[in-house]
Amino acid sequence: MPSSQFTELGLEATLVEQLNSLNIVIPTPVQSEAIGPVLDGRDVLAAAQTGTGKTAAFGLPIIQKLMVDVSEHNTQAPCKVKALVLVPTRELAQQVFDAISQYAAPTALKVVVAYGGTSFGVQAKNLNKGCDILIATPGRLLDHLFNKNLTLQHTQFLVLDEADRMLDMGFMPDIKRIMQKVNPERQTLFFSATFKTNVKNLAYKILNNPVEVSVSPANSTADSVSQIVYPVDKKRKGELLSYLIGSRNWQQVLVFTRTKEGAEVVAKELKLDGIQAASIHGDKSQGARQRALDDFKIGKVRALVATDVAARGIDVKELQHVINFDMPYKAEDYVHRIGRSGRAGNKGNAVSLMSHNEVYLLEAIERLLDQKLPQQWLEGFEPSPESEVIEENGGHRRSRSAEKRKMKAKLGVHKNRGKNRRR
Repeated sequence: MPSSQFTELGLEATLVEQLNSLNIVIPTPVQSEAIGPVLDGRDVLAAAQTGTGKTAAFGLPIIQKLMVDVSEHNTQAPCKVKALVLVPTRELAQQVFDAISQYAAPTALKVVVAYGGTSFGVQAKNLNKGCDILIATPGRLLDHLFNKNLTLQHTQFLVLDEADRMLDMGFMPDIKRIMQKVNPERQTLFFSATFKTNVKNLAYKILNNPVEVSVSPANSTADSVSQIVYPVDKKRKGELLSYLIGSRNWQQVLVFTRTKEGAEVVAKELKLDGIQAASIHGDKSQGARQRALDDFKIGKVRALVATDVAARGIDVKELQHVINFDMPYKAEDYVHRIGRSGRAGNKGNAVSLMSHNEVYLLEAIERLLDQKLPQQWLEGFEPSPESEVIEENGGHRRSRSAEKRKMKAKLGVHKNRGKNRRR
């Protein structure tokens, strides 16, 4: 028998039976709150922690609304996309594609994924065979639009997954170009784990009288994830990382660094310490990234070292341990990083290694979360006693405040008569 709880949300028996076959029986809070408004044709702005079933919350009602009007697919280019799901990373694109393909399996709907690093020609052929639901990264979508492989003039649904990232300054030029090409009569859905005030204000300019769904406090982390910060000297981070993984016998650990070069160095150091590790970042080919992720999932690789390219696209069943080798520059990225663990109600463990010059980054995270994160010194790895630490850098000594000024300069933010501007 179909699950009565999903039936009560308005889903038809075909989809409910498919969910049962996937062992999805009880809707999560975001699914309970969002499925009804999407079925009713409302725009939705939804905030929910990672791992709480956001893909099903928008995917299931879209599938239901499209399956009642499935006609013979037009195999002539350009393909008329009915539902477009935009995501910021390749890994997330593949993850969403896999999930929606499973949900839509009993229907005649065609689901296609398009992202960089893989064959453009193969994607074009898939689109030419017909596409009802397209999951894509912005850059690759624009490539297909330029080559007239698809059109968005008939698109009924537009979804921005991880909408906060999609609406930040890096993606906005592409998003604006896409918005000019998509059907203005569409239904628009924004889903994310975090929403900064300025991003939320921008979203309201795009959405039409949206239903706001918030099933957890804004910018919050899951209660199932325990969090701890270990202060440590920067030069001893690698040693402490190996110690934690080895002494505590952690078998599957996701490690985050800020830079691609850092990911390579950390992975190499872990291997030298006898811990099988792999790295994943933007300079890797898509094939190499997928192999590293697959090896991590099956346990062939014990530690996967990633940049934030993976923070919003890795879904490893029952992943327990996440380590911030570097504190993130953007406080919101902390939420997405540790959200890779403690998914679907499982227990998670988030560890942050914080050097003296990263204290201000921790403070930004605590302001975002509106809570203090517990700190603990580990015996044998106590940080140096200087309160205003000075670190060696190319023969020059630099204080934490100088490090902070350097980072602001790197981000292109400068103070001018009390106002921030971009150079």
